[in-house]
Amino acid sequence: MSAPSLEAFLASHGRAGYRSDVLSILAALASAALKVNNSIRSGKLGTAPCGSPEIRNADGDIQKDLDIHADETFLKSLHNVPVLYVLSEERSAPVMLDPNGRIALAIDPLDGSSNIEANVSIGTIFSLLPATAAAASAPPEGVFLQPGSAQLAAGFFVYGPQLLLVLTLGKGTHIFLFSPQLGTFVQTHESIRIAERTNEFAINTSNYRHWDEAVRLYVDDCLKGEDGPRGRNFNMRWIASLVAEAYRVLIRGGVFLYPGDARAGYGNGRLRLVYEANPIAMLVEQAGGCATDTVNRILDITPATLHQRVPLVFGSAREVERVGRYHTEPSAIAERSPLFGNRGLFRA
Repeated sequence: MSAPSLEAFLASHGRAGYRSDVLSILAALASAALKVNNSIRSGKLGTAPCGSPEIRNADGDIQKDLDIHADETFLKSLHNVPVLYVLSEERSAPVMLDPNGRIALAIDPLDGSSNIEANVSIGTIFSLLPATAAAASAPPEGVFLQPGSAQLAAGFFVYGPQLLLVLTLGKGTHIFLFSPQLGTFVQTHESIRIAERTNEFAINTSNYRHWDEAVRLYVDDCLKGEDGPRGRNFNMRWIASLVAEAYRVLIRGGVFLYPGDARAGYGNGRLRLVYEANPIAMLVEQAGGCATDTVNRILDITPATLHQRVPLVFGSAREVERVGRYHTEPSAIAERSPLFGNRGLFRA
């Protein structure tokens, strides 16, 4: 039996009674992602050049011209589907599209754009939230200030050696690969599961001196390898592209950490809760993993602002839980407790 296409996958959910408005929006996003992918592959030969002077969006982050191009491409793709509001990283406020729509879309149109010139995988992250009829006449911010547990669907596209879609509708996390021969996305993984045990972690160690003690101790114990309290060797990764990091964790297991730190403006991390941490957390949990702000479940957090930032730890469930224990049970850490010596609570 051949693998189903994205169209067949969505159609099967429609026949099973899943919301048709969500399915039509997902199809529109896939079409837009293909256009963005083609622009990226064209590079400076296409209409969206990869280089640009430094300008900043409303949240203070550097915008590339391809960021703007991706934002406009996705926005145009949604004009014929029932989206009430779109919240984009590239815009300070939500945009109303269809007053009769009952879905709010939060999107990071081009994640990892600092990697464009280096030809590293980048992507698009999205989250679909329910909107009531009253939301069309209320301040638009309210519909996006829901906890991540309210999401109807979430996913991300990866623009890399292959064009990929990672998607959840709330029942498992599925992976689709775009086939140029077939002209469509084809499912490659059904209900993928993240390995519970891992020997790999991802964090930007250049910020070591700024981390709080719990994060430093966790990384120190990993780096000590088989001679330390963990009793085994670890590999370290860092891509600076959230979609690439998340995809690697889904495929190979591991844990990703972007904690808050002592630098000005980094106390709450740098990733946005509504359109980065929430969709990634939903995908990870649907694959059997965990996602926290180092201690608390990401999907339980109610956003206070549209572009709120949050620390983010996600990946293999046992490892994410262990990171939390370094924060909540410091007295039990092996290096502090002579009772445990080199075979502490955290070995395993």
